[in-house]
Amino acid sequence: MKQMARAGNMKLKILGSGSSGNCYILENERSALIIECGVNIKLIKQGLDFNLSKVAGVLISHEHQDHCKAIKDVMAAGLNVYTGKGTIEAMNITNNTHRIFRVNSMNTYNIGDFKVMPFDVKHDAKEPFGFLINHPECGNVLFITDTYYVPHTFKNINNILIEANYCNEIVERKLKDDSIHGFVRDRVIQSHMSIQTCKELLKANDLTAVNNIVLIHLSDGNSNAQSFKQQVEELTGKTVHIAGKNMVIDLSKTPF
Repeated sequence: MKQMARAGNMKLKILGSGSSGNCYILENERSALIIECGVNIKLIKQGLDFNLSKVAGVLISHEHQDHCKAIKDVMAAGLNVYTGKGTIEAMNITNNTHRIFRVNSMNTYNIGDFKVMPFDVKHDAKEPFGFLINHPECGNVLFITDTYYVPHTFKNINNILIEANYCNEIVERKLKDDSIHGFVRDRVIQSHMSIQTCKELLKANDLTAVNNIVLIHLSDGNSNAQSFKQQVEELTGKTVHIAGKNMVIDLSKTPF
C-alpha cells in the first residue's frame, strides 16, 4: 500500500528494506538524500524518476551487501557517497575514489540542503553508523538499522526509521523446534535489533515531536509485522508504518 506525500513537502521513498536489499530516499521537488544503496542501480534511478542531478549524496551505514550493493554504480553515476573510514576500507573501493567521503561519528556535515550526524552503533561490521538527518521540511530524522544496541539518546526528533528485525520469543521457539540452529540465533541477536530492544530505545528518547515511526529491516521469518506495529503504536501513541517496497510516506515536520 502506498501513502502519498503532499506536494512540496519532504517524503520518504522505500525501495527496499530487509536482507534482500535496503534503500531509502528522502526527497522533495528540489533535492534528495539516499540512505543505503543495497538494491540494483536501475531501481535507484527509477525511484528518482531518473533525476540524479537532485541527489545531494548517498549515506551508507556499513559494508554489508544488502546496504551497499550498488556502491560502485552510484559513484560511476556521479553521486557522492558518505560513510565511515572502516566501511570505506571494507568495501575496497578502487575506482572513482574522489566520489567517496569519510565522515566521523558525532560530527555534523552539510550535504546539500541536509545536515547529517553519523553516530556509532553495534553490528558485526567494521565501523557501522546510524544517522541523524536534518532538513527544514522534515525536521530531525533518526535512522537506525543493523544494530543490537544504540549507546545514544536524541532530542527533538520528528521522524524515526528504526530496525525491528526479530522477536526474541519467535527466535527462541524456533531454536527449541530445531527450525534454526544455535549459531543462526546467535548471529541474529548479536547483530540486529529485536522488537523488544526497539521499544526500549523508543522509551529512552523524548518522542513528543515525533510524527512517524517507520519499522525497517524486519526479518522474513523471525518477525510479525502486524504485532510489531500494534506494539509500537500502543507504546508510543504515534503513527507507525511497516517499511514495504515502493512505499511513500509523508515525512513533513508539521503533519497538517
